[in-house]
Amino acid sequence: MQLSPLIHAHGGIARGSELSAFGCTRKQLSIAVRNGEIRRLRPGVFATWTADEDAVTAASHGGALTCSTALRLHSVWVLDTDEHPHVWLGAGGRRFAHTPCTCIQHFRTGPMKLGVAPVEHSLVHAFACHGEEFFFAAFESAWNRRLIGRDVRVRIRRALPASARWLVDLARDDAESGLESLVRLRLHLLGIRVRTQVDIDGVGRVDFVIEDRIILEADGKENHASSTQRHRDLSRDAVASRLGYETLRFDYALIIHQWDTVIAAITAALARARA
Repeated sequence: MQLSPLIHAHGGIARGSELSAFGCTRKQLSIAVRNGEIRRLRPGVFATWTADEDAVTAASHGGALTCSTALRLHSVWVLDTDEHPHVWLGAGGRRFAHTPCTCIQHFRTGPMKLGVAPVEHSLVHAFACHGEEFFFAAFESAWNRRLIGRDVRVRIRRALPASARWLVDLARDDAESGLESLVRLRLHLLGIRVRTQVDIDGVGRVDFVIEDRIILEADGKENHASSTQRHRDLSRDAVASRLGYETLRFDYALIIHQWDTVIAAITAALARARA
């Protein structure tokens, strides 16, 4: 029996009791470990050599990787990166000693399985660790990527504190980047109403339109990597200007690290539009 593919099909990490359901014996596991085909993380827990190392750390600790690192593995956009592995141990799971250990423990209810926590639980855990902005951007990213269906979104909303459930109500499924989510959330909190993902004849789809006069574009880290892309953006802005729009374009660093500068520019543009 080839055990590495079998464990890989379980997410790269599996308990011996799970593998026994497929006819795998303790002797076969011992031989596979001795031959270097798989590795034993602790008694009764095995992993492939290609399994994510943070997930391996979490399993060695006794739980599932969660929060920011887990969401990244699910291809969800995240605002911050966890410095240390966050480990979900269930409601009263047992911690196992391993060296070195810098794990952050989460004791929350739910069907915890070794490896990487599902998007649903990782989002709820991340809200507690990273707050509203992180959660909102990650939630919209997961929704946009079709990783959380309606029933899951309802459960996530229910799991949040009552004071935070408005974040789920505000969320949309068409946010194409976490930056867009952050900008819309922050403008909402300032009372600035925007239309999102707007198609303008001759210009194309833009991230935001404010009061039918101001186009707001949130350019991620990957944007403007080439002169061709830069030229395309400038051409769009020129057409928008001819149509009576003012375009404000902000990159990742401005949105994340210089938000006061962004707000000052938007406020000034609004004053000009209303004059």
